[in-house]
Amino acid sequence: MPNFTDVTEFLLVGLTRRQELRVLFFVVFLVVYMVTLLGNIGMIILISISPQLQSPMYFFLSHLSFVDVLFSSNVTPKMLENLISETKTISYVGCLVQCYFFIALVHVEVYILAVMAFDRYMAICNPLLYSSKMSRVVCIRLISVPYVYGFSVSLICTLWTYGLYFCGNIKINHFYCADPPLIKIACGGVHIKEHTMIVIAGINFTYSLSVVLISYVLIVVAVLRMHSADGRRKAFSTCGSHLTAVSMFYGTLIFMYLRRPTEESVEQGKMVAVFYTSVIPMLNPMIYSLRNKDVKEAVYKIVAKANLRK
Repeated sequence: MPNFTDVTEFLLVGLTRRQELRVLFFVVFLVVYMVTLLGNIGMIILISISPQLQSPMYFFLSHLSFVDVLFSSNVTPKMLENLISETKTISYVGCLVQCYFFIALVHVEVYILAVMAFDRYMAICNPLLYSSKMSRVVCIRLISVPYVYGFSVSLICTLWTYGLYFCGNIKINHFYCADPPLIKIACGGVHIKEHTMIVIAGINFTYSLSVVLISYVLIVVAVLRMHSADGRRKAFSTCGSHLTAVSMFYGTLIFMYLRRPTEESVEQGKMVAVFYTSVIPMLNPMIYSLRNKDVKEAVYKIVAKANLRK
């Protein structure tokens, strides 16, 4: 029988042990985190106060920004603390809480991206019925499903994480509490946790990605049937930002969670995790604003009003 230990805390190895790089990483990720907060909170405020941004697409985009703020805030503050601290510990309960919110927010985000793809399908393929079919009540119901489902699934997954047993090794080869490195250091309860992680991730990524792909196949068919070149260009421009966000988020998560945890995959996953916990939440507001005429016009109007008041 393995010698199980009662774990009260874990040691997070972090991104690097080199002191000079730790200072550099702290400055870089602090700037990235501040830009993420300002960009996403700014997007939420802009959508809430701009009359021209009251369509379903921007309603869903405001929730994507909200989830990105929570997603980054669940990981980055602890990572920043550990970069400048000599004691890189996290309590057992704190680790489970971080796992819970991470898994929940990942599921919420992938299904919000699927809902946004469905919204684009309705807008482009059924423009005459769009306003009636995508009413405020329908939008609230659609956005409620990812939250309820994501936090429910996460509770089950976290209970399986709670079922892991440890035999003295409390060093997590990561900068936050993630399932793959936890599985790697556990000595009991590994089999069920490892397989359920891969199965649940596979089912949810496949289902949500299928909604996205089917929506865009139907969109492409509808766009190719359009006679107006301007109409085709406008349709593709509204979808381009969303496709960029989907490609980045799904690509990094599939690389992380649809493989068995090994020393090599955990080390590679740590680098990939930097991208989807810090970089993607920072880039999303830029992706959706720089290529979006409505968002740019809303910003110009607010700036113009502010200048007139002066």
